[in-house]
Amino acid sequence: MPGLALRLAGAALDVLLPPVCLTCDRPVDAPGRFCAPCFACTGFVSEPCCRACGTPFTHAGQGGAARLCPDCAARPPPWESARAALRYDAQAARVVLPFKYADRPELAAALAPLMARAGAALLARAGILVPVPLHRRRLFTRRYNQAALLAGALARRSGVPSLPDALCRLRATAPLGHLGAAARAEMVRGAIAVRPERVAALAGRRVLLIDDVMTSGATAAACTEALLGAGAAAVDVLVAARVPDRRLG
Repeated sequence: MPGLALRLAGAALDVLLPPVCLTCDRPVDAPGRFCAPCFACTGFVSEPCCRACGTPFTHAGQGGAARLCPDCAARPPPWESARAALRYDAQAARVVLPFKYADRPELAAALAPLMARAGAALLARAGILVPVPLHRRRLFTRRYNQAALLAGALARRSGVPSLPDALCRLRATAPLGHLGAAARAEMVRGAIAVRPERVAALAGRRVLLIDDVMTSGATAAACTEALLGAGAAAVDVLVAARVPDRRLG
């Protein structure tokens, strides 16, 4: 009966507020979906991509036999593997930016299935999901941690438990959007740590780190180093969107 009641309530809500596309106002058959034109212009990330950081390739030969982008070939990241659902471009931004900055937490439920599909292999081997943390001042102004919402939605889909407060920001950092890779790494160095009361829950487990967007990977690297330092067996990374490497086309 509770399930039937929820379905009836959902049907009534759809009549009152018909579902529309994630990135435009065209009607769709269910909430959290793209219309056909928007689906066609959305950059879903699949193979070929860098096996280490998930940045998309334009053709399979770009990664060479190792399937690594130039940055990962030169400086392997501390995590084992990363995957992304979407190529971060103007189309992906129409979903990600409202989710992150415009008080649209419900978009986590739409992004999670895309992430689950892209990161199916990572979810299958994960022991626990850990979101990238927000500093308490940013959490106060934003009112939610978008990475934690994604981790929660993925936990409900996959059955892999989420530990939303495993990591914390020791200090506030300035927005990283305008910085290069080296400056990003310096900005977050030493800014993220594992909460002492969560060390036991992480010890010996494979962690899947969850975030909304990966650019240079500096924040993911800082989180990974903190998790490994606290005794995690290994770390993978799963994000909603990956900023592509312009050198790869």
